[in-house]
Amino acid sequence: MSKFAKHNKEAAEDWLLSYADMITLLMAFFIVLVSMSKIDPNKYEQVQAGMAKDIGNRETTKPLQDLRSELLGEVAGAGVEDSVDVGKDDKGIVLNLASGALFKPGSAEIRPEIMPLMKEIVGTLTQQRFSGYQIEIQGHTDDTPVRTQQFPSNWDLSAARALATLRLLTELGISQQRMKISALADTAPRVPNRSEGGKPYPENQAINRRVELHIYPR
Repeated sequence: MSKFAKHNKEAAEDWLLSYADMITLLMAFFIVLVSMSKIDPNKYEQVQAGMAKDIGNRETTKPLQDLRSELLGEVAGAGVEDSVDVGKDDKGIVLNLASGALFKPGSAEIRPEIMPLMKEIVGTLTQQRFSGYQIEIQGHTDDTPVRTQQFPSNWDLSAARALATLRLLTELGISQQRMKISALADTAPRVPNRSEGGKPYPENQAINRRVELHIYPR
């Protein structure tokens, strides 16, 4: 190869160095962004699916969306949409179970009427594709003080209900290694318990008395 041809070949390939530098800088930029941000699995799943379809012309699995759809179908099939709903947060899926539907009044005793739905929910959560998901069980109350011999405070009631839910899910087939519980009493209401003047909102208080199942990838 002549010196002139060799020089032309090297000149023609100079753009590869600039391109490689640009790719390296972009990679470093995205690594910094990821390290500084809190990843929302739901949004990540949607973006991943969109990119795969638009760029790669292929479909990807969407386990969180599939899980939410299945749970919504089970709630609708049981006809309990007024007391059980399925939402999502920045970690995954949130299943809200009203205490009135799950427990007998003022207790942590599971209502037998809710068992068919709970069996359906456990049947979904124990599927192989969802077996790697963690389940956090949160007990919540409204702001009405609880002072009974069995439950001296709202903390005791919310803890007992979270624990009763964990035991139920364990009996129905979910490994305890996948679960953890927390008691929040009245510290995390979904809606205001009272007006600014202190007047109670009974409907809102009923919404705030609940157990939440937070389901998310480990």
